[in-house]
Amino acid sequence: MPSSIGTITPPRTETSSAVTLALPSAPPSVHHHLSVVPYELDRSANASTAVSSISDSKSELSVAEKGAPSWEGYLEDDLPEKTQGHFLRNVRFQIFSLYRRLFGVVFITNMAIFIATCVRGADALYLGQVSIANIFVAILMRQDYVINAFFVVACAAPRSWPLCIRRVLGRVYCIGGIHSGAAISGTIWLILFAAQSTRQFLKQDHISTPTLGFTYVIIALLLGMIVFAYPKARTRHHDNFEMTHRFCGWTAIALVWCLVIFLIRDYQEIGQTLGKAVVHSAPFWLVLIMTCSIILPWLRLRKVPVRAETLSNHCVRLHFDYVNTHPGHFVRLSHNPLFEWHSFATISAPGTDGYSAVVSRAGDWTSNEIAEPPKEMWVRGIPCYGVVAVTPLFRRVVLVATGSGIGPIAPVVFAKKVPIQLLWTAPAVRKTFGDKLVDSLIEANPNALIYDTREHGKPDMVKLTYRLVREFDAEAVVIISNEPLTRKVVYGMMSRGIPAFGAIWDS
Repeated sequence: MPSSIGTITPPRTETSSAVTLALPSAPPSVHHHLSVVPYELDRSANASTAVSSISDSKSELSVAEKGAPSWEGYLEDDLPEKTQGHFLRNVRFQIFSLYRRLFGVVFITNMAIFIATCVRGADALYLGQVSIANIFVAILMRQDYVINAFFVVACAAPRSWPLCIRRVLGRVYCIGGIHSGAAISGTIWLILFAAQSTRQFLKQDHISTPTLGFTYVIIALLLGMIVFAYPKARTRHHDNFEMTHRFCGWTAIALVWCLVIFLIRDYQEIGQTLGKAVVHSAPFWLVLIMTCSIILPWLRLRKVPVRAETLSNHCVRLHFDYVNTHPGHFVRLSHNPLFEWHSFATISAPGTDGYSAVVSRAGDWTSNEIAEPPKEMWVRGIPCYGVVAVTPLFRRVVLVATGSGIGPIAPVVFAKKVPIQLLWTAPAVRKTFGDKLVDSLIEANPNALIYDTREHGKPDMVKLTYRLVREFDAEAVVIISNEPLTRKVVYGMMSRGIPAFGAIWDS
């Protein structure tokens, strides 16, 4: 799933952004057609209000009010030197990200026990229990309620705590590393279980033919899921990844039930009933819990009404009223619930019911939503927290969005839980996303910096973000953009000692 647990993948947009300075709402008398004015601010005392850029006379008007940030000359700013040596910081921030560290902790711990078990020796029953335990952890780490519980606990830390602690808690969305580490470890344990079971079967030691048969089929299914979950394969063939994870996963769980029952029967004590043996078996309860975990979101599957608001030929805003959401939530939407799901960040405003989601053109599915806005859609599960939910952990935050990445960012801006500085870059912002959304963001964050890429070209996002961090005295940066730019900005900040958070595309 995005990430990344917790992690949300925005529809693809233009990589960096253009600068239209999104600024405080001007009085009604100011909102009329104006000609383009160069960005030359009078340095006198009367220069608190000036025209900074105007994208186009019909749809764009950017006015710099008193206190608004300036991007003039940001390209000439000198970035501070990156901390630590080149090799060390690449190892720390790129090779050994927290996601991979969590994966490593789970995997290495399992492999240490695995090696010790191979040396010491163990029967099939023990190996089967360890395999099931790992699969149990892998499944639970993708459960909506579990994900939300991690976020609630991590984000409950007070802002008075040291930044070094809060910056680690802010990476709670990396818990997908536990999922992948447990899944791969469980598969390796199952392979060892198959080898030991085969040996015992040949010796006619407990293991029956059905137990052995189910084991090999489950291994084949899990290996197929792992292959399609490999990052490059997942990115290039995401639909295949989802299909294999869903249908191979369901089939594997059904077969695990069969495997557990037959394995319990194989080791059933003389005079003990099968029912009693099952009830006293730990794997039975683990499989029961993880089956309920998988079924639970589907029990909340329902078709809900949608009110579509076409913003432009590039995007549409979908409004829902079946549930209220919080800043940082995302939901899954579909027209064909068995075969495809699409995750979108929710936009909620304090004091209003329901939520909305911005769908931008990024492929066939999104193009169809814009051309023929839906009246009903399928939803399942509950709203889940994503990366922007960590914003309240920090005292002052720079929020960065490109294109439709404003979707996840907007509810945090509206919530006003902490002082924030918004940087939003996109082409023809008002023409693409509509006056209503833009004006509401400006009203909530008068110092917002909206950069029109169509008018000004793509900016150096690292330099522009760093300037805002410095001028706003921010503790952290949260960015929602496409994958290359997210990685670039996060690394550019982290390597200079500034906590930065962005989606990790782990699902």
